[in-house]
Amino acid sequence: MISRKKVAVSIGDLNGIGIQLAIENHYELSKIVEPTYCIDSEMLKKASQKLCLAIPDNFKTLNKISLKFDIRPSSISKESGRYSYESFVKAVALAKEKKVDAVCTLPIHKKAWELAGIKYKGHTDALRDIFATNAIMMLGCEQMFVALFTEHVPLKDVANKIQEDDLTCFLIDFYKTAKPQSTVAVLGLNPHAGDDGVLGNEEKTIQKAINNATEAIKRENPTLFAIHSSLFASPLVPDIAFTPNIRKNYKYFIAMYHDQGLAPLKALYFDEGINVSLNLPILRTSVDHGTAFDIAYKRVELNRLSYINAIKYIVENDS
Repeated sequence: MISRKKVAVSIGDLNGIGIQLAIENHYELSKIVEPTYCIDSEMLKKASQKLCLAIPDNFKTLNKISLKFDIRPSSISKESGRYSYESFVKAVALAKEKKVDAVCTLPIHKKAWELAGIKYKGHTDALRDIFATNAIMMLGCEQMFVALFTEHVPLKDVANKIQEDDLTCFLIDFYKTAKPQSTVAVLGLNPHAGDDGVLGNEEKTIQKAINNATEAIKRENPTLFAIHSSLFASPLVPDIAFTPNIRKNYKYFIAMYHDQGLAPLKALYFDEGINVSLNLPILRTSVDHGTAFDIAYKRVELNRLSYINAIKYIVENDS
């Protein structure tokens, strides 16, 4: 009998929908993984009572978070921010200590983290510091994944971030950790991918980085070219990159900035998308949605597809 993978689930912001997702989907998840929820029994009891949901049998918790506070549904608070951060840190510690095989994170609220004095904008930023490596944010689903070269960066700063050396390293790290089985689509930055410099020169830098990364990967693993004639596509025109005919040719896309990749992804696959952190020594997945304060604790039927897919990705992949 194949043993199920052990997964640490960080509980997210307790004023949001994460805890409802955890409780309502525990039995289904337990069929494919062994979850440990990073929440103490007292806060779990408070949340379950507010939700009028029974705590499932075998709902294994990590009783090592000493913070206590009153849950205020749909509210942004420093207490809920601090608790969600501590839950995340405990989950990552379990993975570092090899006590679990992976981490799945439920949604946090960035403002709550800020109010709690946490310097990170989100999980991925924190993971970079914890592991001292350039974690890569990739989002999507089985049909299509999008990795972000720049993430939470003001749009006015994106062009200056596109530097040859940085993008070269990103492409190499992405290829090694995503392990794509086909050519990866790389988006240009400018309209019409710059039109040969008429609308901007960043695509020339992107192409140089593609060439550099291709040569570096080829030197390390020349057999790849017996499988793929091209590892990365030349910079694609952004406004047609996600049209049906183009998507027939690619599963993995690399966007130069946040909304360039995530606007089309969420238009196509909002309900089922997940967030995966690449280039880390641990496997971490997450739901690709927020705390949904507008429906938290209102006993609304939640769309659980993103959460289930985040767990399934763990089952099907190794760190």
